[in-house]
Amino acid sequence: MDSKWRKLALVAQRTELTEHLIYTKLANRINDADNAAILRRIGQQELEHATYWAGQTGVDVKPYRWKLWRTTFLARILGITFVLKQMEKREGTGSKLYEKLADSFPETKQFSKEEGEHEQAILKMLDEERLRYVGSIVLGLNDALVELTGALAGFTLALGETKIISLVGLVTGISAALSMAASEYLSSKADGDSKAGTSAVYTGFTYLITVILLILPFLLLSNKFLALGITLGIVILIIYVFNYYLAVAKDLNFKARFLEMALISLGVAGFSFLVGFVLKQLLGVDI
Repeated sequence: MDSKWRKLALVAQRTELTEHLIYTKLANRINDADNAAILRRIGQQELEHATYWAGQTGVDVKPYRWKLWRTTFLARILGITFVLKQMEKREGTGSKLYEKLADSFPETKQFSKEEGEHEQAILKMLDEERLRYVGSIVLGLNDALVELTGALAGFTLALGETKIISLVGLVTGISAALSMAASEYLSSKADGDSKAGTSAVYTGFTYLITVILLILPFLLLSNKFLALGITLGIVILIIYVFNYYLAVAKDLNFKARFLEMALISLGVAGFSFLVGFVLKQLLGVDI
C-alpha cells in the first residue's frame, strides 16, 4: 500500500473507531432500551469496519478524542437524533472518503452502502420526547416570535423609555405564555391526548424563554431603537437555529422554513411599528 492510500485508510480506521465509541457511549447513557439497542447495533457495525481497516493498515490507532467528547456533549444538550443525523450527513466515512478508497479497496463500496442506507434507516427509528412534542415547541416559539416581536416594535414607537417598554413587554409576554399553555392543554385534552399536560408545558416554557430573550435588550439598554434592532437580530438568530435543528432532526427543508418564518416575524414587526406610530399621533400619547 503506497503512502497516499495508507493515509486515507488510517483516516477511515480512526473515524470508524471514533464513531463506534460515540454510539457505545451514547447507548450506555440513555434509559430507553430500544434507543440503546439501536445505537449498539450501529456501533457494532462501525467496529467491524474499523477492524477491517486495522487488518489493512496493520496499525492500532487512537480515536479522535475531540470529536468523541464534542459529540457526546452536544447529544446531552441537543438530543441524540439531531447529533447523530448531523454526524452522518457531515462527518460520516460513507461518502467522499470511501469514494476515494473504492478503487483500491472494493469492500468500501459495501461499507458506503451500509452507512448510507442502513444507518439512516436505523436513525429514523430513534424516538425522543423533544421530537414527539416538536409541534408544541413550534407553537410556542412561533407565536412568541410573531406576537412579541410585533408588540415590542409597536411599543418602541408608542412608548418612551426602555424600562416602560420592558415592563409592558414582560406583562404581555408572561400573560401570553400562560394563555398559550392553557390553550394547548385544552386543545390537546379535547383531542383525547393523554399527554396534554406535557404538551402545554413545552408550549408555555418555549414561549416564556423566547419572551425573556427578546425583552433582554430593552432591560439592558437605554436606547430603545438600538434595543429593538438587537431584538430583531435575536429573532433572526432564534429562527435560524431552531429551523436548522428541525431540518437536521426531522429531515425538513431548512431554507424554505427559515425564510417563511423570518418574513412573517419581520413583516409583523414592521407593520406593528407603523401602527404604533399612527396610534401615537392620533391619540397624542407621550409616555
